[in-house]
Amino acid sequence: MAHTVGLGLGSNVGDRLANIRKARELLRALSPDGVVYYQAPLYQSEPVDCAPDSPDFYNTIIEIDFVGDPHQLLRNTQGIEYHLGRDMVREPNAPRVIDIDILYFDQLVLTGDILTIPHPQIAHRRFVLQPLSDIRPHFILPGDVVTVEEHLRRLDTGEPDLSLVQSDW
Repeated sequence: MAHTVGLGLGSNVGDRLANIRKARELLRALSPDGVVYYQAPLYQSEPVDCAPDSPDFYNTIIEIDFVGDPHQLLRNTQGIEYHLGRDMVREPNAPRVIDIDILYFDQLVLTGDILTIPHPQIAHRRFVLQPLSDIRPHFILPGDVVTVEEHLRRLDTGEPDLSLVQSDW
């Protein structure tokens, strides 16, 4: 059975657009043929909770179908990150070639040592909410009661607006 999963993609090292495109293609290869696929516009955002002088990020969201369980998806996303050049040792919020976050997995709520679904920071990050709102504005995250669009409207983190890089990338 295929599961609908939302994935956040970010890059702030090297050719950010190429990094995200490569990650997208590798992630899409995890989906069965002929399934629906969504891709949000690509945005540039200032780093949040990163070291001073960290480069700006490119961020987006894709939604794919995945056959397997959440931990298999995590192994796949981590494998793609390493394949594309992400360091094996992860300093929190360090600059990175690619970052892939599992945002949601159907309507599953999972709390664990290595994987929490939905991602605990979704409702607090403009760089996640804006692109997610572009493809799923009326989506209510598992365990929540407010739409993505409403979370974005209410967001009060002080983050600056995102800059649109490309609608179709």
